Amino acid sequence: MFVFRLDTHSGVPPYLQLVQQVRQAVLLGFLQPGDRLPLIREVVEHLAINPNTVAKAYRQMEQENLVTGRPGQGTFVNEQQSAAMPASTYTSLRRGLATWLRRAYAAGLDEQAVTALFTSVHQQTRNEDVA
Repeated sequence: MFVFRLDTHSGVPPYLQLVQQVRQAVLLGFLQPGDRLPLIREVVEHLAINPNTVAKAYRQMEQENLVTGRPGQGTFVNEQQSAAMPASTYTSLRRGLATWLRRAYAAGLDEQAVTALFTSVHQQTRNEDVA
């Protein structure tokens, strides 16, 4: 079953964190079409947050057509326009990124520096692809 997490130090509103986690899980293939999200009550109990916050996240996901709520049954992941990446591709990319992160930390970079470097290279690469 899918489990939500909250980062109280991120500055991102809790409902958006929930939405982003589902977006990412769908994109990476962790959540498949037809998978049921935890019930609002279950998320509230697990994260100790206001039920309205979870309901807002679920409404947002429905508006984005990520999920569909079925009264009395739960909230289910929809079929997406773009297919999730194959598991083998994800695994390979994840290993490469983990290796890069270990090298960056071993070189003395802290989390802020790693994030800055990644963001810089990411933006540069996207700009090169557009040009």
